[in-house]
Parts: sequence; C-alpha cells; structure tokens
Amino acid sequence: MRKRMAVLTALIPALLSTTVGVASADPAPHTGRAVVTLTYDDSRAGQWKGAIRQAVQTWNTAVHNVQLKPTKTPGSADYIYKATNGWPMSTLGPVFPGGHGDVQLGRQALDQGYDITRITAHETGHILGLPDTYNGPCSQLMSGHGPGPSCTNAKPNAAEAARVDRNYASGASATRPRHHQVVIDVWPGRVRSGAH
Repeated sequence: MRKRMAVLTALIPALLSTTVGVASADPAPHTGRAVVTLTYDDSRAGQWKGAIRQAVQTWNTAVHNVQLKPTKTPGSADYIYKATNGWPMSTLGPVFPGGHGDVQLGRQALDQGYDITRITAHETGHILGLPDTYNGPCSQLMSGHGPGPSCTNAKPNAAEAARVDRNYASGASATRPRHHQVVIDVWPGRVRSGAH
C-alpha cells in the first residue's frame, strides 16, 4: 500500500504539470525569430485616434510575429493613418519596416453608420496583408462592410490572425513586394486603383 501511495504521490505532480503545460500552449504560429515592429503615424487622423489605439491593441493581442507601435518621429513611420472625407482605403501589404503604407480613414463610411473601430481595424488588416472578403460573416473582420452597419466586430478571427502571423513568419528580412495595391473599400465590391 505504501508503494502505491509513493507512486501516486510522484505521478500526480507530473500529471498536473503536463496538463497545465498543454492548457497554456500557444496555438498561434510563432517562429522564434525577432518580432517585426511596424511604426505608424496618426498625427493626421483627427477623430480616429481613439479607434486607432483600440484597433492597434486588438491586432497586437491577436498576432505574435508583428507588433504595431506609434512612431516617435512623424515622417519616419512605416505607415500612416489619415482622416479623409471619402471612402476608407489602404495599402494592401504586408508592409514591412521601411515601407510606405497608407491608411485613409474615410468619413463616408461613418456617415453611412459603419462602426469607427471596425473600419480602423479592417483597414489596418490590409496593411498587414489581408484582402477583403465582403461575402464573409460579421465574425470575419475582413468582411468589412459586407455584413452591413449593424456589424461592429473589430477583432480578427483565428484564421485572419494566423494569416498575418504567416505573413511575418520570416521576420523583417522577408522578401517584400515591390509594389502594393491600394484597396478602396466601397460596396458592393473591392476596387483596386494603381500601385503604391
């Protein structure tokens, strides 16, 4: 009986530590390389600044291979946010350090009742390399305005976050596209105009 107790006493902590290790495992792709840091400038974003902070925090929580930080010196950022009167549009990345991404946060979407934080997080998703999926459900951030103004989800789903992590899995030394497309988010579909 003492032998059984001794064996159980030894096994229980081992089993508990195994269970705890499995429960805390990180399911997102993680390369072990240094995290890519992208800097942004929101000095021309006006009323969108609060939504930018929320969107950046959401993305930084959702992904592991890239992190977004405000620049300390305007003009040196990897991408910028600007308030405009038109439709939202963004550079379709992935944008890397030293890049020249552009997010235009258009007032027309707000005027039509779309959520300010969803718009901002969606446009930031383009910077990180995600295309539009207008026919997707509200749970897909990149479905944009497809689900209608009642959709306020501003968080990427697991598949969207994993795709962004894959985009940055090679670190800052990844091969970068020479030209980026600009995505204009106008319903009923995506309109691409020129290279950026």
